[in-house]
Amino acid sequence: MNLPDRISNWIRDKVIETHKEGVIVGLSGGIDSAVVAVLSKHSVGDKLLGIIMPCGYSNPEDEEDVNLLATTFDIRIEKIILTSIYDKLIEVLPPGPNRMQSNIKPRLRMLTLYYFANKLNYLVVGTGNKSEILTGYFTKYGDGGVDILPLGDILKTQVIELAKELRIPSKIIEKIPTAGLWEGQTDEGELGISYTELDKTILTIKSGNYTETDLITKIKTLISESEHKRIPIPIFNI
Repeated sequence: MNLPDRISNWIRDKVIETHKEGVIVGLSGGIDSAVVAVLSKHSVGDKLLGIIMPCGYSNPEDEEDVNLLATTFDIRIEKIILTSIYDKLIEVLPPGPNRMQSNIKPRLRMLTLYYFANKLNYLVVGTGNKSEILTGYFTKYGDGGVDILPLGDILKTQVIELAKELRIPSKIIEKIPTAGLWEGQTDEGELGISYTELDKTILTIKSGNYTETDLITKIKTLISESEHKRIPIPIFNI
């Protein structure tokens, strides 16, 4: 069985195991959410709902790409505009740096996804990949707040190959990865490394056969310092 079928079957199994009716996916217009949406479509068919959630700065092209994906694969979508809620929160909260304010956006999207999930008795399917999860490039209780992670053990460069296999439109595959948190923001710019270099370094570290370099030290530090995002909440034991 090929990888797309294995993932689709896994998603279906999780829906059945948890006694849910279907799945919710937040759609950003990017490659990760596109891959997850198409795999989910293959898995649960019409029991998939994709939600696009403009919030603060949003590139209109992202919504165009969501609509392209939805049309190509017959995905049901809803649009929920969160900008006014975000603006109100920024107004009442103390001033903070750009990154801190931007973390509000994925958290607003998380609660929106769970509102619909509760309404429909659906699972929230996350779109994070292994490269981002390992390095902590996600917002705790934001895009990290999900029920299942189909791409959680798949590196970003592998996601690209998976997207090609699924025949996702090239416009989506080739666009520069961005979380759309502010104008000009890119994933690789924030990480300070290309995904190709990052994935190669992750595999090198995993092999255990390497000589320490500045890059390897940097990635190992990112992995170590973000461990708290991946582990269950610590509980004091009596």
